[in-house]
Amino acid sequence: MNKYSIIFLKAVILLIGIGAFAILIWFPLTEGRATNLDLFNIYFDPFILYGYAVSILFFIALYKAFRLLGYIGQNNVFSSKAVNALKSIKNCAIAISALIVAAGIIIRISHNIEDDPAGFLAICIVTTFASIVIATTAAIFQKLLQNAIDMKSENDLTI
Repeated sequence: MNKYSIIFLKAVILLIGIGAFAILIWFPLTEGRATNLDLFNIYFDPFILYGYAVSILFFIALYKAFRLLGYIGQNNVFSSKAVNALKSIKNCAIAISALIVAAGIIIRISHNIEDDPAGFLAICIVTTFASIVIATTAAIFQKLLQNAIDMKSENDLTI
């Protein structure tokens, strides 16, 4: 891959991380329950803390994608480090989707009768689907890369 393409993709990952962090800081202030609360009670709401805990997995996956681009830039893509990075991305995406489904179930069961959780549940469905797509893609690339590494090592032993 071109050096500039790697730099561009790393910048995109960095911008995604900065944007996600900004949303994590800004969103609790705009939530409907936050109108009469002080900052401590806004940011230490159990559901907001749950979202922050799940976001740790998101940032780990972003970091692993950043490292994977580093391996590609160093022409070291056919290594066990690259396979492990893809495996970590896959595991983070699976865990994120499971935790989002759990949050949707909790909200569906425990929401106020007068409140309509349809918007939140729709967001849960979309983000779960996106996480599953990312996990599937990472699993496919992990398998392909592992097969390529196995064939390369077999080829090196043959010659």
